[in-house]
Amino acid sequence: MRIGGQLRKIPHCGGGDAPFRCAGDRRTIGRVLRRVEPFRVAFVCTGNICRSPMAEIVFRDLAERTGLGSYVASTSSGTGDWHVGERADARTIEALGRRGYDGEHHRARQFSLEDFERNDLIVALDRSHERILSSWARTGEDADKLALLMSFDAAPDRVLDVPDPYYAGPEMFDEVLVMIEGAVRALFRQLEPAIRPAV
Repeated sequence: MRIGGQLRKIPHCGGGDAPFRCAGDRRTIGRVLRRVEPFRVAFVCTGNICRSPMAEIVFRDLAERTGLGSYVASTSSGTGDWHVGERADARTIEALGRRGYDGEHHRARQFSLEDFERNDLIVALDRSHERILSSWARTGEDADKLALLMSFDAAPDRVLDVPDPYYAGPEMFDEVLVMIEGAVRALFRQLEPAIRPAV
């Protein structure tokens, strides 16, 4: 199932709120993702205390607010093990709180090879994470699950890497969260038609 590879191409085929279809490929995500189990998305950054928890929590909030919380699940992890078991950075929790999200319950974990099996889509927060995950992929199926978060942002002036706010001040955490919100919404818009149950 070429989930990640297919999703990554879609923003370049039309972007915006257009149907998720490329001119040269008449398949749609909706035809690919016919499933009974929840669609599982994992967000990955470096230490799992700043960027990827933000993405996980924003994605989960969108799922709940659109009534799709039973059909999609989000998790997050880091490529490194420095913060395993720790709470999210206090500035992450504060930035999330200022925009109405609850980050208090997050606990950091490290990405494991089993995460390739557990998840349908694995979203890197910047290209360094994408490279690391690509090097860990054991099969073509693992590699096809990988995507870069900012590739879903259709803005012409988009950047491809979500900057690490760890060594910056609280304002940077707010800016990074806004970036993540926009890209996660774009990702969710592409997934929503496929995961929304038929009525």
